[in-house]
Amino acid sequence: MTQSHMAREVLEIPVAAARFLSGSGDAVRSAARALRNSDPRVIATVARGSSDHAATYLKYAIELQMGVPVASVGPSVASIYKRPLRLKDGVCIGISQSGRSPDLVDMMRTAGAGGALSLAITNHADSPLAQASEHCLALQAGAEQSVAATKTFVTSVMAGLALLAEWSEDDALRRAVTDLPDAFSQAVALDWSPLSARLARASQAYVLGRGPGFAIASEAALKFKETSGIHAEAYSAAEVLHGPSAIVQAHFPVLALGLDDMALPQVKATAERLAAQGADVFLTGADATGATRLPSVPDLHPLVAPLVMSASFYAFVEALARRRGFDPDTPPHLRKVTETV
Repeated sequence: MTQSHMAREVLEIPVAAARFLSGSGDAVRSAARALRNSDPRVIATVARGSSDHAATYLKYAIELQMGVPVASVGPSVASIYKRPLRLKDGVCIGISQSGRSPDLVDMMRTAGAGGALSLAITNHADSPLAQASEHCLALQAGAEQSVAATKTFVTSVMAGLALLAEWSEDDALRRAVTDLPDAFSQAVALDWSPLSARLARASQAYVLGRGPGFAIASEAALKFKETSGIHAEAYSAAEVLHGPSAIVQAHFPVLALGLDDMALPQVKATAERLAAQGADVFLTGADATGATRLPSVPDLHPLVAPLVMSASFYAFVEALARRRGFDPDTPPHLRKVTETV
């Protein structure tokens, strides 16, 4: 069978990560100095799709590391409603694989005009988004032909974590980011076939996480939809108990992303509760009563561990898509570059 573009690009994640690290040092240090000098009171993020899940990841990472609140801003505030935002003493981070969507570009221009330090994370250093921003972290991930973003998602988050490590001058996080290429190599080789067997004919699923892991749950739910035709929904492992768990009955599939951090006991407890309701629960990071444990790369810094897990998920979901008879490279009704206003 011919290898899909998605499969090839998932396998390229370790190389793309290493390329970013080797070529981005000056840009990361320059942007980090600007952040230290500006000492922001608030950070706004602007993104859509997988890039918005990268922004959610960075929201949790920045709030946990720096104590600075981070909020997503709707691009239509600038592009359609033409409302300027007062972002003095703030930072605006725009994330886009292509850097070409007009609404994101408009918001970055508006944010800069409103007093924000503007920073673009994009695969294209000459894109309109980069040109509208004071600083740009170019991903250098190479061409991505599959509609489903994989290596650009991973390198987008990695760029944000590298920036955070330099901004906070945290040596442990610096080392963790530097070690990511090796961790990704381990992650893409892990076997999640028990979950594949369960979802081969599934029509729906929940994906659960906490903190940065919730961002990966959101990304996983999107990939289930666009590559495999599964109506998956992402929830916080706490939020799912506030209503959505009511429809979890016998054999309802649940993927719970447990990580070795302070939220793991809560994720495990939710997994066990849903398993007791009859759900088919698959859990990473811990053993839980009634759940099937999936492997994950051990001994990682808690701020990079969810990102490493995304590489395992991508390898799994590409194979699942083909098992279900889908072409993961060309989801129905979607294009690689989506330009919205």
